[in-house]
Amino acid sequence: MSKITTIGLDLAKKVFHVHGVDVAGNVVVARRLKRKEVLAFFAKLPPCLVGVEACGSAHHWGREIAKLGHTVRLMPPRYVKPYVKRGKTDPIDAAAICEAVTRPTMSFVPIKGVEQQGLSMLHSARSLLIGRGKRPTRVRRAGGDRP
Repeated sequence: MSKITTIGLDLAKKVFHVHGVDVAGNVVVARRLKRKEVLAFFAKLPPCLVGVEACGSAHHWGREIAKLGHTVRLMPPRYVKPYVKRGKTDPIDAAAICEAVTRPTMSFVPIKGVEQQGLSMLHSARSLLIGRGKRPTRVRRAGGDRP
């Protein structure tokens, strides 16, 4: 079996998809993993580059996989999309992530710590609440509540 050098990991709620290639770019592994199997899978692998689309849970998985010795890089989904060759399915997304993470001009998102991620969530919730609070004022100014 060839040594895996790069992995694209497509995250989901229950079933994740992994696409791994060797130095020559040949596909070595392309499979589904259940949530509970992910860390065991990466624990068996020698350290490699792991690409993940940035989302809320990507920071958690990035921290956990990095603890196992892998180099984890998060990418904005809009930068990965051009690498999707056909259709939008999870295995194809994993292959696109694997391709995108190797590009030298790719922009990466830093992995947030637990505290930083919690603070970010707090700011997002606060801005939503503030946005809702301003709406009735704008409606009143526009004459929206006249009979």
